[in-house]
Amino acid sequence: MKFCFIVLRNVAALLVFAFPAFAQHQGHDMKPSPSPTPAASPSPKKMDMSKPMPSASPMDMSKPMPSSSPMDMSKPMPSASPMDMSKPMPSSSPMEMGGHSLGPLMVMKDDDMGIRVGSSDSNIISMGAMGSGTAWQPSSGPMYMHYKIADDWLVLFHYNVVVGANRQGGPRGVTKFESANWFMPMAYHKLGKGTVQLRGMFSAEPFTFPPGGSPLLFQTGETYQQQPLIDRQHPHDLFMELSAQYTHPIGERATWFTYVGYPGEPALGPVAFMHRASASENPSATLSHHLQDSTHITFGVLTTGFTYRWFKVEGSIFNGREPDENRYDFDAHKWNSRSARLWFRPNKNWSVQVSYGFLRSPEAQEPDANIRRTTASIQYNRPFNRGNWASSFVWGRNHVSDAGEIHNLNGYTAESTVNFLDKNYLYSRLELVDKDDLLRRADRVLLGITQNHPSFRIGAYTFGGVRDVWTNDKLNVGVGTDVTFFSKPAVLDRIYGNNPVGWKMFLRIRPAKMDMSMH
Repeated sequence: MKFCFIVLRNVAALLVFAFPAFAQHQGHDMKPSPSPTPAASPSPKKMDMSKPMPSASPMDMSKPMPSSSPMDMSKPMPSASPMDMSKPMPSSSPMEMGGHSLGPLMVMKDDDMGIRVGSSDSNIISMGAMGSGTAWQPSSGPMYMHYKIADDWLVLFHYNVVVGANRQGGPRGVTKFESANWFMPMAYHKLGKGTVQLRGMFSAEPFTFPPGGSPLLFQTGETYQQQPLIDRQHPHDLFMELSAQYTHPIGERATWFTYVGYPGEPALGPVAFMHRASASENPSATLSHHLQDSTHITFGVLTTGFTYRWFKVEGSIFNGREPDENRYDFDAHKWNSRSARLWFRPNKNWSVQVSYGFLRSPEAQEPDANIRRTTASIQYNRPFNRGNWASSFVWGRNHVSDAGEIHNLNGYTAESTVNFLDKNYLYSRLELVDKDDLLRRADRVLLGITQNHPSFRIGAYTFGGVRDVWTNDKLNVGVGTDVTFFSKPAVLDRIYGNNPVGWKMFLRIRPAKMDMSMH
């Protein structure tokens, strides 16, 4: 009889352990069952596992049962698993119900992965919504990264490498072989009542871009060999971001956070172009970059703010000077610029922001010029069967004041990327942007222009596609090409030609897309 007692007890324990494990491995498409909760009153069909078993027969339950059972029914049922059956399961409420836990930090709800704020089961940071710096984007977009849970740490690694040929046409055009790239490790850990995020971002572009930068007609911003860069996109710094953020819960729906970066990104502008899902396949920077999101590498920034459900309000103090042409060091300037930004994310498919910032002396060659920048953006993402569609509209304005001269420059960007039948991508970007630094002194003399900063409205229209040629559970490799047409005032024809065109052909390498059904 004692042997039967032991067998029955072990079988009961095995069932309690095995059922949750079996349910967890049925796939993400299976909705998790609701957590057992204590019954309000005894039910003839449900056992209240948090109390002693009531007597159901004339038998004296305070004594060991005869050979039929080894269980002492006068005491509370011993727990055969780590779950406290008198309380709701922790996996029942992440992301406002419907999710399940993947450890002390990570939780899943539908197709979204989240990070707990402290020990909260309902106050969750959506990983899909994380953009550059503290920016938000639609959380329904695909994520290409590796992750690992190590003890109480969640570690992630994201990267993107594009290698190929770049041809810019017209009298100012050249052909170069180059690589645009970045690498971003991240780590999360519970600290006190909140969660800390550590993030780095690095680029090998100082070594993989041609001297002076990547050829891009009508692009301007920053310097090379003490001269303004024109028709070139500058390389990103070796150290693009070294930041830490601490998020503390306020109730069940609100958080307070503080972010510090050296370098980092202040609360100004949209998600930086290389992190937007709508530009995920496009290897080129926007011509409006220095009117919209150029502060994404800032050597010295402190941001703090609050989130409540669909809203985030945040403000920053930071160093407004753009990175110098030494791409391997850490710049040191006064933190004398400031910004504020408001986000609205009504659901997982939309993200909207407006922001304003004052940048003191951002250009080294024009130290007396200050910029008041205003931006607004709308991002939309829609997943569908075997694909995804992401689009953005971004507006940015620089109100420039320099030695009594004041002028406004506007940049408008509309871009979209559609992924269909799993392996195919089509993308486009349409831009209109004001440029007042396209002409060197010799160019102004040639064109008979006497103004120091004549402004021109430039259009750039890019159309391209990518095809994944090799994909496994670790890597995603694609081959792509695009073509860009430009529009400009006729006065610039003598410098740029009548109809300059740029094109690229490239190989793209990144981590495989995270399959949420695997978690």
